[in-house]
Amino acid sequence: MRRSRAAGQNIIPTTTGAAKAVALVIPELKGKFDGYSLRVPTPTVSIVDFVANIEKPTTKEELNAAFVEAANGPLKGILGVTHGDYNEPLVSMDFKGDPRSSIVDLPTNMVMDGTLIKVVTWYDNEWGYSCRTSDLAALMAKNL
Repeated sequence: MRRSRAAGQNIIPTTTGAAKAVALVIPELKGKFDGYSLRVPTPTVSIVDFVANIEKPTTKEELNAAFVEAANGPLKGILGVTHGDYNEPLVSMDFKGDPRSSIVDLPTNMVMDGTLIKVVTWYDNEWGYSCRTSDLAALMAKNL
C-alpha cells in the first residue's frame, strides 16, 4: 500500500530489483550488496547514492580522478562525470535525455577515513537504458 499513497506528492521508500540484479551480473557481490529505492514525483532521471568500504585507502581527489579516467577511456559514452555546469550544482532534469548509463556527480562524492566512500551518480532511467539496448542490438547484428 505504501507505494500507491499519493505517489505524485510523496517520497516513497521501496525495494528495488536493481540491487538484487547486481549479484546476478557480478556473483562475487552476492550477499555483500543491497539497496533500496526512493520513489519521487519526477517524470524521469534517477540518482544512485552508493556507499562502500574499500580495501585500499584513497582520497576524494584520487576517487574522482579514477572516474574521470574511466569516463574518458574505456567507458567513454557509457560513464560520464560532471563538475556542474558553470560551477553550479546540477539537478535531475539536467540529465534528461543523456545517453550515458551513469554520470558521476564529482562534487558530491566523499571519502571518509580513507576507506569509506560515497559516490553519487545520475542517470536517465528511460533514455540511458534505451541507448544500451540499441548498442546491444547493433553488436548482435554486427556479429551475426
